[in-house]
Amino acid sequence: MCVCGGVVLGHAPVGGKNKVTAKTGSAATAKMDAFDKMTPLEHKAARSLASIYSLRMLGLFMILPVFSLYADELEGVTPFLIGVAIGVYGLTQAAFQIPMGMLSDRIGRKPVIAAGLLIFALGSVVAAMADSMTGVIIGRALQGSGAIAAAIMALAADLTREEQRVKVMATIGVSIGLSFAVALVGGPILDAWIGVDGIFWLTAVLAIGGIFVLYHIVPTPAVSKFHRDAEPIPEQFKVVLRDPELLRLDAGIFILHMVLTSSFVVLPFALRDYAGLAIIDHWWVYLPVLVISMIIMIPFVIVAEKHRKMKSVFIGSVAVLALAEMLLMIGYHSLPMIFVALFLFFIAFNVLEATLPSLIAKTAPPHIKGTAMGVYSSAQFLGAFVGGISGGMIYGGFGLGGVFMFAMLGLLLWLFLAITMKNPRYLATFMIHIGPIDEQRSKQLVKEITAITGVAEVIIIAEDEIAYLKVDNHALNKEDLIRFHYVAPNVPTA
Repeated sequence: MCVCGGVVLGHAPVGGKNKVTAKTGSAATAKMDAFDKMTPLEHKAARSLASIYSLRMLGLFMILPVFSLYADELEGVTPFLIGVAIGVYGLTQAAFQIPMGMLSDRIGRKPVIAAGLLIFALGSVVAAMADSMTGVIIGRALQGSGAIAAAIMALAADLTREEQRVKVMATIGVSIGLSFAVALVGGPILDAWIGVDGIFWLTAVLAIGGIFVLYHIVPTPAVSKFHRDAEPIPEQFKVVLRDPELLRLDAGIFILHMVLTSSFVVLPFALRDYAGLAIIDHWWVYLPVLVISMIIMIPFVIVAEKHRKMKSVFIGSVAVLALAEMLLMIGYHSLPMIFVALFLFFIAFNVLEATLPSLIAKTAPPHIKGTAMGVYSSAQFLGAFVGGISGGMIYGGFGLGGVFMFAMLGLLLWLFLAITMKNPRYLATFMIHIGPIDEQRSKQLVKEITAITGVAEVIIIAEDEIAYLKVDNHALNKEDLIRFHYVAPNVPTA
């Protein structure tokens, strides 16, 4: 154990002897239920914030499968500008998400989220009314500028107890994945009904709907404060950016979204011009591919997490992605080949989207998780930007096959990084609210919590009134842990 700048740290071998006796009986059972289950307010916060995030992401994703074909009709179109229009939102999103999160600490979560949704709606209107590539690019850049991800996560943290925060964040994460699937299937259908300009108008309406949800359904927190598990700390950026394992994962999410965006610069052309599939029928490819791949990915995620085969599943998924891009490179003129390639692509993509955040949580020290996730998210959006401009530029010079080759080479680089990564520690981040304590009590508390079975690392920051833990969920004895759980008297439950 050590004390560093008011931060008290403790380490223990996972699965060590349990030196703390838990309470028993009905009182302990009731406390365990309160500790382990989400309250009605937390359920409401998770659902409503997930719906806001979904409404916004639908607007960003729905043009992905159709925009390249629509852009042919715009003034000043070039392959490069098509890529810029598709990917530019990632640049502005990466630039503004952390500053807007920090602004929400100063002026409140809801005003920042509402402003971000208004900016997003404005960008959608600009893009809908544009008759040139320049106008669409400006609109897409504005859409990304309404970066509300960090502020939504901070509001989620305000509305949930530390012990339940992972569940709420997971709910929001699942909503993003579902939004992506709905957007890929719905984009071609809506394009046939209302056109891409109509899709932009629809995204503006969805953003306004998000503001309604924000002020009429999302609970208002009793107290809004900084949460180091959900928000970045500027002083920690150096630590995160010097950690080779975290950088390896950041590079992975960068490449993953670079590949996704660059591929969708040209994939609509492959389906229409080479496979002979009308735009209205593109959803017939996306729907079965996405549904079946989402089902098949579940066992792989279970094997990775529960059976502790994370590195093997991770490496295998990157290899399958590279194989899928190779199949697209050599077979983009064939509808059956495209179908097989996309089927493999989305199985691997879904596995990686699910496991990468988990690897960040396993790798980052528990008290800098918010900063690590902030850098990770920025890398993701920058990957989308680079993928867009690279896909457009390579398409203009080397055609569809060149873009798929570029994606494959990027994935082979990632495969090398994945092979050389360390085996992750199978430890989850866990937090427990310990209430107001002094430094002497912090030292004692670290010793007591470290003694609990399944606790590998404890960091107590007295000013936060929180113990940040690394735990083995397979071995963790929660019944012993709840004796340290402090229930604040003013925490609402509904």
